[in-house]
Amino acid sequence: MDNYGIALNSVFHALADPTRRAVIQRLGVGPATVSELAEPFDMALPSFMKHVRVLEDTGLIHSSKTGRTRTCMLDRQNLAAAERWFAEQRAIWASRYDNLDNLLEKLQGQDNES
Repeated sequence: MDNYGIALNSVFHALADPTRRAVIQRLGVGPATVSELAEPFDMALPSFMKHVRVLEDTGLIHSSKTGRTRTCMLDRQNLAAAERWFAEQRAIWASRYDNLDNLLEKLQGQDNES
């Protein structure tokens, strides 16, 4: 498996969890402290930090600490890997549907000639 596949697997693993997807969605608006990110979730801060670590390990987010405050920011580069994969899949399926449409038109034309 190439590095692209490994990175993509870790991105999809990280995004498989609804809490982590919500964090990514929130960080799409702009940076936020861990406390701000954790606020909407009914879990202890240590449990929430596990989600933050998964996102950091995947490279989807990075954080910086100033004093006692840790601020998280979205790192769009690894998220772009998932976007590229979806774009590739979309192109493959669009081509397949175009081929199917062409075949159906051809078959309809043959039926009309009969």
